[in-house]
Amino acid sequence: MQTLSAFYESIFGCKTYKISLDAGCTCPNRDGTKGRGGCIFCSEAGSGDFIARGGESAFGRCLSISEQLEQGKKLVEAKLRGRSGDRQGKYIAYFQSFTSTYGEVDELLAKYREALQCEGVAGLAVATRPDCLSDEILRGLAAISHEHFVQIELGLQTSNEKTGRFINRCYTNEDYIDAVTRIRKTAPKIHIVTHLIFGLPGETEEDILNSVMFVVKQNLHCDKWGLKITSLYVLKNTPLAAMYQAGQYQPLTKEQYFTLLQKALPLLPEACVLHRLTGDPPKKLLIAPVWPADKKRVLNELSKLL
Repeated sequence: MQTLSAFYESIFGCKTYKISLDAGCTCPNRDGTKGRGGCIFCSEAGSGDFIARGGESAFGRCLSISEQLEQGKKLVEAKLRGRSGDRQGKYIAYFQSFTSTYGEVDELLAKYREALQCEGVAGLAVATRPDCLSDEILRGLAAISHEHFVQIELGLQTSNEKTGRFINRCYTNEDYIDAVTRIRKTAPKIHIVTHLIFGLPGETEEDILNSVMFVVKQNLHCDKWGLKITSLYVLKNTPLAAMYQAGQYQPLTKEQYFTLLQKALPLLPEACVLHRLTGDPPKKLLIAPVWPADKKRVLNELSKLL
């Protein structure tokens, strides 16, 4: 396994920071194409809670991509202020909010390219669903990958189809397999990252480890591939929040999550890049559990444990 910071430094030669962006997309399980309401854990901002906001827009959508990036840089610099040696680095333009390949292809590709033209931006990361990668958008990203680093993040969350239906993800494992296969065939330079969530309602330890092995199996023949793991947390104004408040869901304790990681990480091959081992919940929306909110402490404890 390789850490994300080491992976990015091997590519860019310096510290690299991701800046979250909103391309103005929605999701097919929000707009009625496949479902309504989104996944049961997803916030109203579609995972884009840390995107720079502009004016009175709910999701910062009155800001252009360039403006979002400039605002994002200021946020990064504010966090780093006072840390010696940390101020120099490059940026990854991270299209994070909702499904960032779900929209008019030419408009989306223009936004990706706009981001890459901004000063200090060294690469592109696009978060999406496995069922929202059209041939057209994939060919466009493949062309960009010949000139720039490109990362596609696929939200799988679990390989348990029953859980997938319960959380309203509205796609299947076959959609994920197809997406990985098509990315490799059309754009072999693109770095594929998969998201998994530990602690989904009703899942056992066996279900969780099976999901890890499922992802490993689909990426066995890839030189470098990425994995993001987080424990499930409950945010305000979500279906999961209603379940939690009704006593129908109990999130993992920190000890339970750490134990699962100790069992899951030995299953990963050397080719795997660990992009994340803990979530970053927006504190103003977090209901439970409270422990992921202290990210620095969690990371320190994880480092000692693992």
